[in-house]
Amino acid sequence: MILLDGKKTSAKLLEEIKTSVNEMVANGQRAPHLAAILVGTDGASETYVASKVKHCQELGFSSSLFRYGPEITEAELLAAVEAVNNNPEIDGLIVQSPLPKHISFDKVVEAIHPSKDVDGFHPVNVGKMSKGLPAFISATPLGILRMLEQYGVETSGKHCVVIGRSQIVGLPMSILMQRNAYPGNCTVTLCHSRTQDLASYTLQADIIIAAIGIPQFLKADMVKPGAVIIDVGITRVPDASKKSGFSIKGDVDFEAVSEKASFITPVPGGVGLMTICGLLENTLHAAKGTYYQK
Repeated sequence: MILLDGKKTSAKLLEEIKTSVNEMVANGQRAPHLAAILVGTDGASETYVASKVKHCQELGFSSSLFRYGPEITEAELLAAVEAVNNNPEIDGLIVQSPLPKHISFDKVVEAIHPSKDVDGFHPVNVGKMSKGLPAFISATPLGILRMLEQYGVETSGKHCVVIGRSQIVGLPMSILMQRNAYPGNCTVTLCHSRTQDLASYTLQADIIIAAIGIPQFLKADMVKPGAVIIDVGITRVPDASKKSGFSIKGDVDFEAVSEKASFITPVPGGVGLMTICGLLENTLHAAKGTYYQK
């Protein structure tokens, strides 16, 4: 079994991004600029955004954080997005979720100009991705592709089962794994919470991408020997033995499944670290104008 080490792989890719930024600045260009909008005081959101800002600083990016209280109206937030759209000094924009219930996340995403949609959620980018055109790919799927590349995992002709159909991970992952490229050229089955006899599909899979959001959902008896396992899940599970009071678990029963897998990602230390690589890679391309095509 080979561990798909997100810490090691992300460090290598982030160093490559940092080198590109240094070259841009040395050539008289400004550094890429990533802006984040944070609404409310959700603890997890605060942590995620702080991590993104920290990585920007380490790689030489410029960054801006716009904070708003939970009482902000939808119209006011859409106006804030438009202000970033119209700022030529900002290359990429992310709006951290979750948003308050009175604000439509879809409306906010659609308000972001596709050329600054470095999260890859805008319908224009999703549509271009599905057609194999240059586009911003959602950060987590992009990070998974980069990890498969770095470890040389064979995908052509393989059966890939994606568990979970979210617009952020599952759906784009299913599209990317069947494309005529590497990683890709898989026969893809997209399963979800309504799939009957899900194990009958996973037992056929050469590659399983688990993104259903249920801790330790994928058990060893659902996996054939030699399968490649990508665990996207990250859930806090109560754990009295920990000082924090919780443990972080993925969607895969790691200890049992790792005995059968050829490659597997750990949680933490796997896909989560690759997501920031995807986000910053998109922002770098936004600054260069090399991904988005009008």
